[in-house]
Amino acid sequence: MADVARPQGEQVGAVHAPIRTYLTVWGWLFVLSAIAYFVDIIHLTGWLKVVLLTVLALMKAGLIMAFFMHLRFERLTLVYAIVAPLILLVAMLVGLVPDGVAVFVRR
Repeated sequence: MADVARPQGEQVGAVHAPIRTYLTVWGWLFVLSAIAYFVDIIHLTGWLKVVLLTVLALMKAGLIMAFFMHLRFERLTLVYAIVAPLILLVAMLVGLVPDGVAVFVRR
């Protein structure tokens, strides 16, 4: 089958976000990393430090998945296929960690 002639100037292929979007995401990743670094420097202890670092890591992972893995531009079903297992894993950890801590304390 012959290729269909395209009007001049029409691009074929993936549509990318403007460079300003990527620079903004890089800036937010830098800010989130700096916050995580300062959480570690101020010597927070216990669950507060763990929760803050986990939330910051999940926020950075979300930004990376959305923009650099191009999930923001994908169909919703593909996003659900990738994000749903992550949500289930976090829910499983939230449900099982208290039991694991209780067993660890009893030993």
